[in-house]
Amino acid sequence: MDDLSRYFRPNRIEDVVGQSHLCSPHAAFFKLLKNRNIPHSFFYGPPGTGKTTLAKIIAKEMDAPFYALDATSLKVEQFRKIFTTHKGTLIKPVIFVDEVHRLSRTQQEVLLIPMENNEAIIIGASTENPYFSLTSGIRSRSMLFEFKPLSSEDLEKLVKRVQEEIDFTIDEDAKTYLIGSSSGDSRALLNLLEFAIKVDTRITLENLKSLRPTMLKDGVSSDDTHYNLASAMIKSIRGSDIDAALYYLGRLIDGAENPEFIARRLVILASEDIGNANPNALGLATNTMLTVSKIGYPESRIILSQCVIYLASCPKSNSAYTAINATQSYIANEKRLEVPDHLKSPSPKGYLYPHDFGGWVKQPYTTEKVHFYNSSGIGYEKTLDEWIEKIKKL
Repeated sequence: MDDLSRYFRPNRIEDVVGQSHLCSPHAAFFKLLKNRNIPHSFFYGPPGTGKTTLAKIIAKEMDAPFYALDATSLKVEQFRKIFTTHKGTLIKPVIFVDEVHRLSRTQQEVLLIPMENNEAIIIGASTENPYFSLTSGIRSRSMLFEFKPLSSEDLEKLVKRVQEEIDFTIDEDAKTYLIGSSSGDSRALLNLLEFAIKVDTRITLENLKSLRPTMLKDGVSSDDTHYNLASAMIKSIRGSDIDAALYYLGRLIDGAENPEFIARRLVILASEDIGNANPNALGLATNTMLTVSKIGYPESRIILSQCVIYLASCPKSNSAYTAINATQSYIANEKRLEVPDHLKSPSPKGYLYPHDFGGWVKQPYTTEKVHFYNSSGIGYEKTLDEWIEKIKKL
């Protein structure tokens, strides 16, 4: 049988392997689908975890036309053509956009009104969390759902399902390798299984390793997800342990983790854990993110290593992080402060222009006194404290 991944793709949500937080009968998403009330949704997670499959199941359950588009080659006219085709009818198509994080702002804007008017159900999929690549308009009209790597138990269930329809045997050590080497990716498992059966209906470890000599490495396994490794790397940098940070970086690289994913985490750390104790840290981390987006492995590992060593060596301060947290907490829990009249636009009356007073002049900037920022006095933050003190003494 050719193309096992296509043949064994489930047609009902009840038959989906894994993703119990979405597809089990008690899950909210399952209930919404059965009630035919699916929201515009964006799926993200590792490859081979069922994102496209669930989109197709939604279309079948809703008895709706299914359009599969790829954001990497998508033209705005394709959206418009679909909307025009179904305009004025009671048919609401399901439009599935793969690699959705690559949609341009213009492409997203074309979707806004049809989404608002429920002219179609928009489903997007990505191996990356698309939250920050989507406009606020798209985000407010949709929901985000994460897909998890399939567990060993999930993949074993899939192997049994194939055995029920295809006559083959598999040695126990071969099955362990088949499942373990697929790293939570059902498509990868079925692909290897398909060609192993073509070689011999008795599947051995030797035959599997001749087709897939090494484990698939995507930074994910049932016991050691890339999130845990990334978390350990970040905590090691925060703790200024250079060697531990390099070890976890090496594990991520060995797992073929996307260098841009690693770099994004480093950018966040540079601001959250170092901040103004060394403002150069954010610049280096941002340049690292930009550089690795243009340069792949193996060279990007050197760039990431340089950044990790620098960040681990920096003085640490979370003053910026705690300050914005305190600010947002105040805004969420206290009454809103009115903007003082002399600060309003345009041409406020009574505003004292600091440059007319040598750079600083005492005047109120809020209607009530607030305090959110506490300097750590570490590294460059100490210099900033001295600057503020000198400015106000002027």
